[in-house]
Amino acid sequence: MTNQILQGILLGGYYALIACGLSFMFSVMRIINLAHGSLAVAAAYLIFVLSDRAHLPLWLCLVAAVIAMAICGWLLQRLILDRSARAGQLLPILSTFGLSMVLDNALFEQFGADTRSLADAIGDLSWDSWELGGGLFVGKLPVLIFVTAVVLLSVLQIILSRTALGRAIRATAEDPDTAGLVGIDARRVNALAAAIALATVTIAGMFLAMRATFEPYSGSQQLLFAFEATIIGGVGSLWGTLIGGIILGVAQTIGASLHPLGFLIAGHAMFLAILLVRLFVPNLASLPARLVKRGATA
Repeated sequence: MTNQILQGILLGGYYALIACGLSFMFSVMRIINLAHGSLAVAAAYLIFVLSDRAHLPLWLCLVAAVIAMAICGWLLQRLILDRSARAGQLLPILSTFGLSMVLDNALFEQFGADTRSLADAIGDLSWDSWELGGGLFVGKLPVLIFVTAVVLLSVLQIILSRTALGRAIRATAEDPDTAGLVGIDARRVNALAAAIALATVTIAGMFLAMRATFEPYSGSQQLLFAFEATIIGGVGSLWGTLIGGIILGVAQTIGASLHPLGFLIAGHAMFLAILLVRLFVPNLASLPARLVKRGATA
């Protein structure tokens, strides 16, 4: 059981990594980005192409992909989300759903149904591990992913709490009209927030390609995991996303140890249980997010 919990915690780092962009966009723009998983897969393909065909170092592939996806995030907000938001709250969700369909089919048209992976590009890192004693082993790649998730969430938290951009983002999220009265350009701030969210999606896409195989239609499953981690941890809470990812990961690994089909079933069951608690016992359900917020403030 100890091994399952440990592996679940490390798996939760990946879920937090892929969920933080989704949580960030919702907390700032109140938009549920249904293209989130497809964008992560698109980023994975971009890094794969740069690495496999252009033969660039992996770190340079990541830098180039982050810049390209951040620009895409800016354009996505300015050209699609901002305009669709003027027609009500439903249209941006439908727009991102349509975007996910376009991305999935465009990737299928370009790359076919064959699965891809970056495992060859990282060599021994894809399978190597450390022995902790007592029969416990931790993979080097899962540890790297977990540490990256913590660092990324810390950077986002610092940006939001200690920079002028972060204050502008929080003000726009709270009340864009009032923020405009004090000289904050809400459209520009939202575009910057979308660029930041897509940069985090790119990092998640790279680790998706490292830890597993992916294909053009892998985005829906990644979106589901990101959504469940976000809801479990509390919508709009960055550190809550990490807690949600860990809870989801531990539930899945324990479920997998009990039954071959238990991996997904246990994760979905945990999500539904916490969702019901949030609906019927809101004070108890928001306790983890309140504790995280109190700790961050302290």
